[in-house]
Amino acid sequence: MTRELPGRLVLLGHPVAHSLSPTFQNAALDAAGIPMRYEALDVAPAGLGAMLGLLADARGAGNITIPHKEAAFAWMAKRTALAERVGAINTFWTEDGALVGDNTDVGGFTFAVRRLLERAPEGIRLGMLGAGGAAAAVCAAVEQWADSRVVVHARTRDRAEALAARFPGVVRVAKSEIDTVTGTDLLVNATPLGLEGSLMPIAPGVIPDTCAVLDLTYRRGRTPFVKACRARGLRTDDGLPMLVEQGALAFERWFGTPPDRDAMWRSFRAPETA
Repeated sequence: MTRELPGRLVLLGHPVAHSLSPTFQNAALDAAGIPMRYEALDVAPAGLGAMLGLLADARGAGNITIPHKEAAFAWMAKRTALAERVGAINTFWTEDGALVGDNTDVGGFTFAVRRLLERAPEGIRLGMLGAGGAAAAVCAAVEQWADSRVVVHARTRDRAEALAARFPGVVRVAKSEIDTVTGTDLLVNATPLGLEGSLMPIAPGVIPDTCAVLDLTYRRGRTPFVKACRARGLRTDDGLPMLVEQGALAFERWFGTPPDRDAMWRSFRAPETA
């Protein structure tokens, strides 16, 4: 099979207007001298299959975001072993007219944790809120870390139990929301809460002072959850480092060469928004 250079680069999601991916991916394309544009397409769930079919015909490549990561899995002709493990796709490209899916969220998450904790991610007890596609990528990452475990709490207990069943020995279901922060080194918000509005996944006041917090959502000016955790003095970051790193890893899948990460960060960084 021969990987073809993309004929089109896109982000598929619903909604996608908030995404910073076009900003930093186009900066990376400019820095590499690649005469292409990366565009965000708002695709409703019912139209995902048809859109992916059109992209396969156009040698398309790109990223997939909420709410399509798990649904896109079934539309890929081929999937990497990591994508199979996660059960969700966030990066795709075309080989001989067929779509290939991967998951670069796993590498992006490990990068974000290393950046936040300022050390290698090992020996970590991680509490997680949410059990969707992003949560599966977190579990696949933790599975690669030495002596590390996940305690997960989700609004739907069945989803949390299904996640634990997929990652036995690494994941257990929390007895309660508080269980996710009891004796925890790192709390991860893997729910979409915070993408808009002011709702928070858990009250910051119950998080121990020794627990770091990583909110996988992001928005300009930071999420209310990140702001509240920082006001408490907790070591906290949002999903932007993970977003940029997964995007950099995706760029390398598409073009076979790493992007200029500095150019990606410079494209939107401001003193307190990046």
